[in-house]
Amino acid sequence: MNNDLLTSKGPDILEVISDLSSDEVFTPPRVVTQVLDLLPKEVWSDSSLRWLDPGCKTGVFLREVTSRLMSGLTGEIPYKQRRLQHILQNQVFGIAITELTSMMSRRTLYCSKDASGDHSVVKMPARNGNIWFDRVEHKYVEEKCQECSAAKSQMERENRDNYAYAFIHEVGRIAVWKELGMKFDVIVGNPPYQMESEGSNRTIPIYNLFVEEAIKLNPKYMAMIIPSRWMAGGLGLSSFRSSMLSDKRIRSIVDFPNPSEVFPGVEIKAGVCYFMWERDHPGDCMVTTIRGGELVGPTKRVLDEYDVFVRDARALTILEKVLSMKEPVLAEIMSARTAFGIVSNYRDYSKTKRSGDVRFYATSSTGRVEAWIAESEATTNREAINTWKAMVPKAGSDGGQKLPDIVLGQPWIAEAPSICTQSFIFIGVENHTKAESIVSYYRTRFLRFLVSLRKITQDTTRETYTWVPQQTWDRTWTDEELYKKYGINEQEQAFIESMVKEMP
Repeated sequence: MNNDLLTSKGPDILEVISDLSSDEVFTPPRVVTQVLDLLPKEVWSDSSLRWLDPGCKTGVFLREVTSRLMSGLTGEIPYKQRRLQHILQNQVFGIAITELTSMMSRRTLYCSKDASGDHSVVKMPARNGNIWFDRVEHKYVEEKCQECSAAKSQMERENRDNYAYAFIHEVGRIAVWKELGMKFDVIVGNPPYQMESEGSNRTIPIYNLFVEEAIKLNPKYMAMIIPSRWMAGGLGLSSFRSSMLSDKRIRSIVDFPNPSEVFPGVEIKAGVCYFMWERDHPGDCMVTTIRGGELVGPTKRVLDEYDVFVRDARALTILEKVLSMKEPVLAEIMSARTAFGIVSNYRDYSKTKRSGDVRFYATSSTGRVEAWIAESEATTNREAINTWKAMVPKAGSDGGQKLPDIVLGQPWIAEAPSICTQSFIFIGVENHTKAESIVSYYRTRFLRFLVSLRKITQDTTRETYTWVPQQTWDRTWTDEELYKKYGINEQEQAFIESMVKEMP
């Protein structure tokens, strides 16, 4: 039987095939190679290991695993066809995410959609081979799936897939277990990333569920590529972030803040990373950061040194100097995400002042809106209405995908009394002079650098100011003064200035 597809050196269609969506990103073979390179070399010469890709799309992970095993098992199983038969029948398994991807994966791995047919490189006992797929149902409680948080109204539509991925739904795992067994030694892949969130432009991450379920299977090794947003943000990822940072079995991470360096043309906020998890040899993690062709590391890191992960190791000495001062931080005095209870798309304001109105600030497609609103419209934080406000937009840059980064939008001063939508966060003070001092601080590279260590996407929340120390609001702050205060040396200053651009 011919198995040329596994060893061909010609053009690879899986390098150029289009993604189904930014939720289900196809992995180019060159990226799969980099992910698999994290695993120890001895796995490729072990004929007893069972491999699983729990989120098959094109089958590229299983194809590349098979190719490496074909090379590594040559000494143990010299005859090529017998070797291929052993690998495909006993070692390599997948769970496809849709019926379409199950056919693509079988075509990639077996050279035939029918793994039991005459055109398959190895004639498997069943048509599906070891690529499992069947429709799985969500477990809805009050219109929401209790396992992946999908909304019933969005998932249950006629003539469409319901995206109930088998590996993260109990009924699916039971079905897979009955057919393939659920004892796997190595788990690899690029799982689906997120699920639509009804009535919101926010999305619910699900890649964390794939990682968590994989860990529950207790394999010897795991190597996956996932979004990097878990490192410092992401809706509902706090528990996952904590468990990942404290897991000493994560032995290597390669992080790409700019996702286009891995997946050209695909928007993945905060970038992507791939990691290797090793069950039997816990320890510190070797971290490599790659951005704009520049490689930093690998550096030995203690992942849970802080509550979020500082992506670039070169920032650590600066952060340590700042935190050693043990000063109060801006997060303690910044406003909440929706300071006055007024959302960003609020439009019931007046262009002219009416009796009882106060200044109102919002955003529109053309920029900042300055209008008037009844003071009674503010439902929370009413004590801040009569403060002067050092304002900064909640939306900043894209999380440092391109350097140097501006990090924050332009700060400005709102007079007292005033109200704003959730498009802004602010520090309220007694007078214009103090507000001016805070605005000068916002504009420093020093402050914006410290914000960037926790700001992994466009959004800037109060929590991103957790490492920014408070100052006295009696002067115009400059980087030179701050560098001197915190002992930031010339090399560290140069690093800050390479990461954060001067604010115009």
